[in-house]
Parts: sequence; C-alpha cells; structure tokens
Amino acid sequence: MHDINSAMPPSKDRFAASGQQAAESIDAIYDRYAPQVERWARRLAGPQFDAEDLLHDIFLVVMRRWHAFRGEAKITTWLFRITQQVVRWRRRNDAVRRWLWGRHGQDTLDARTSVPTPIEEIERREQDLRLYAALDQLPEKLRTTLVLFALEGMSGEQIAELTDSEVGSVWVRLHRARAKLADLLADEDPDEDSDEEETKS
Repeated sequence: MHDINSAMPPSKDRFAASGQQAAESIDAIYDRYAPQVERWARRLAGPQFDAEDLLHDIFLVVMRRWHAFRGEAKITTWLFRITQQVVRWRRRNDAVRRWLWGRHGQDTLDARTSVPTPIEEIERREQDLRLYAALDQLPEKLRTTLVLFALEGMSGEQIAELTDSEVGSVWVRLHRARAKLADLLADEDPDEDSDEEETKS
C-alpha cells in the first residue's frame, strides 16, 4: 500500500502539525478543506454513497493520523490519499453492508424512493448509476484519473500533483481509461441491443 506520508516537493500550502493544538489544527483543516474533500468523495464514490457520511469517515481518519503529519507532503495530497482510501474501503464493503442491513435497509430504501421526484431527476440518477457501474470495472488508477479529469475538471498537471504521479503517466492512464469506459458503456447500451434485434427480425 502506498504510504500516505511519503515526501513531496516543498509547498506553500502547508499546515505544520508541530507547535499547534491538535484540535485547533483539525478544525482549521476542516473549515478550509471540507468542501473540497466532500466534492472528491462525491465524485470518487458515485451517487449510491452519501457524501456527508463519507466526509465524516474521512475526517475521523484525519484525526487519527494528524499526529503523524509532519508537513512534508502537501496537505491537499495527504487529504486526497485519505479520501481515496476511505472511498475504496466503502466501495469494497458496500455489498457486505447491504447484506448486514437486511430487510431493514430495503425498507429504508423503499421509503426514500417512494417520494415523488421529477422524471428528469430519475433519468439523471439512472445515467449516473450506469456511469459509475462502468467506472467501477476500471482499474483503480484509471478510474481515479478519469474521475478527476472528466468529473472534477482537473488538468493533467493538477492530477499529477494530487496523485503524486508523472504528467505523462496521467495522460496515458486517461487515454486507456476513456477507451475502456467507452467499450464498457457500448456493451451495456440497451438501444444498441434493440437495434440489433430489429435488424435480425
């Protein structure tokens, strides 16, 4: 596993753990970066996860690991790595969590979905779920790169800095991710299947 405390080049955007009260430091981190971390979590996890719930889990990890942060890495890189790890853990354990919830979880879901919503919102959510279902089939590095570029709107240079990668590697991953995603979405396209059936008939 990649060490979240690996060193990076010096940056002006730092919070030094030494010489500050831990609680005050974490409060400052939360106030400044919580919206950005929540956006990362929302993009990386997809619509089936609650972003506020993820944000809570992420900052629990931040609190536990804050004493080990020495300001050697850029704070945004450190926070993004924690966000990645928490989202990855939640995605891997989602099936187990649903099984543990059992019928109670289904009742809760039924109650939520019983609330009337506009047709456009339903269609948008279905499209999002379909997109993230395809994204979940990509290797983790390709998935993260594509999410940050296409959904978060980051440049190749920004992604490289955030993920501690070479810019050239980012563009290679992006190219591969786009190609794989296009194939996955094409395989799942219901319109394409219906067209083929009509042609056969």
